[in-house]
Amino acid sequence: MKNSSVSQWLPKSIECLRSYKKSDLGADFTSGITVGLVALPLAMAFGIASGVTPQAGIYTAVIAGFIISALGGSRCQVGGPTGAFVVVVAAIIANHGLSGLLMVTMMAGVILIFLGVTGLGNAVKFIPRPVIIGFTNGIAILIASTQIKDFLGISGKGAVPSEFFGKMEYLYRHMGSARGATILLALVSLAVIILMPRLTRRIPGSIVALVGGTTCVALLGLPVETIGSKFGGIPLGLPEFHLPHFQLDLIGPLLPSAFTVALLAAIESLLSAVVADSMSGDRHNSNVELVAQGIANLTVPLFGGIPVTGAIARTATNIRSGARTPVSGIIHALVLLCVILFAAPLARFIPLGTLAAVLFVVAYNMGEWREIPMILRLDIKDISVWLITFVLTVVADLTIAVEVGMMLAALLYIYQVSRTTVVAPLTTEAIENGKAHLVQEHNIPTYVSMFHVQGPLLFGAAEKLNNIAAAIDQLQPIVILRLRYMTAIDATGLHAIEQFFDKIHKSGRTLLLCGVRGAPKRFIYTSPLPRTMGARNILPNIRSALHRAEVVHGQFDGFGDEAAAGFRDAPA
Repeated sequence: MKNSSVSQWLPKSIECLRSYKKSDLGADFTSGITVGLVALPLAMAFGIASGVTPQAGIYTAVIAGFIISALGGSRCQVGGPTGAFVVVVAAIIANHGLSGLLMVTMMAGVILIFLGVTGLGNAVKFIPRPVIIGFTNGIAILIASTQIKDFLGISGKGAVPSEFFGKMEYLYRHMGSARGATILLALVSLAVIILMPRLTRRIPGSIVALVGGTTCVALLGLPVETIGSKFGGIPLGLPEFHLPHFQLDLIGPLLPSAFTVALLAAIESLLSAVVADSMSGDRHNSNVELVAQGIANLTVPLFGGIPVTGAIARTATNIRSGARTPVSGIIHALVLLCVILFAAPLARFIPLGTLAAVLFVVAYNMGEWREIPMILRLDIKDISVWLITFVLTVVADLTIAVEVGMMLAALLYIYQVSRTTVVAPLTTEAIENGKAHLVQEHNIPTYVSMFHVQGPLLFGAAEKLNNIAAAIDQLQPIVILRLRYMTAIDATGLHAIEQFFDKIHKSGRTLLLCGVRGAPKRFIYTSPLPRTMGARNILPNIRSALHRAEVVHGQFDGFGDEAAAGFRDAPA
């Protein structure tokens, strides 16, 4: 049992290395190089789009890629910076600077580790699809909007506003400064990225566009903005270790952003792991994966990195290239490390227009646009949740969109659960006709109104008891509430029963409960309810409830308190 418990927390890399073969190394080496080359332009582009340096994106991909593959719970998951964080990272830097971003990333890492250790990370699986699609649609639009300036070569005065409409207004005002050479190079790069997969899938289109664009700039001296002209190039060598300065007064203001980063990281990493499972036939360990994601987000800020998660596109490329184990992801990180150790000076010629074209394709691919027609065929509630989340993601702060989206998800879940709960009369027609009716071989007298609760009596369904109380004048002197099929109850449901009892009692009637069992039974008997309505009025089954009803009605006097006292421990 102890060994089994320990094995649940072992990374996939250890599991795979136990049976690692020479043929696995060959496949992992090839796929690792391929996905490393794919990750290179993406890492730089995500770094620039997030408002940091291109080398920060590469450092993040190296460190996170190694940690997530070495410690994660997925066989072929590739981690690194992704488009999901571009908008929220840029907003954090604009409001709190780079030190604020480093704090948020490390706080998000702690949250992710907590989610993994406690198993709460599995809760992200219950986020409705319309909410996730709304996020991804909105983030895709925002990523594309941040790249228009570099794609067109616009050179305007002042910083580009972070707000969507402010950004659009800025681009419109400075459209006259667009450069023809940048537009042409960006369009050619975009065409290469789109058309290359139709020719061959062995060579990533983004790498061809990156190499081609960089070569044209270096040899032809094209008048376009490059990494060198904007950032001074990429430093050669390893990143420096630097402990971020924590400002305690910023923890509170930054906490919502930290939860947003952690939530996005959990969602995207687990979605990516699910995609990897479907492509490789493996089964990931969600908790181990989230702990690895948390460790990666705790580590990258020490080297000036940005938030990370599992990258769906890179993970899919990894598997398509033949990856068999996490060793492939580790090799991908080593490939990027070799770039910054030996080829960093060449990066100064990389045109920003080409990187913008790369991100345009990323934004389109992550947008889940094919899901929209399916959502529009759903009912108005799901459509509203998707539309509100999408609009808030674009026009408001992403943190607000996440918070509202989660709230909508919770309300939608509560609504759906409440619909499964039934609070209905038993033998309605028979009682209306003044006749006794057989229920489980017991006759229900005419002086009894009986109702049953089926499903969970939670705060979304508790109001159904109020509907019965609203017609209290139509009830008989004794009301029996049968709880045999009540699967769960919370504090609000218990309070609803107490209010129901209070209304029944004030009307001169008697309320009896019967049949409650399992966890709801334990919950009720640890509450004040037995003292409020009397333990003798909470019965184990319908037979004893009918006997108690006879006592109360004065027709039978042999059902004493001693028998009633034994109901608490009687089987339901």
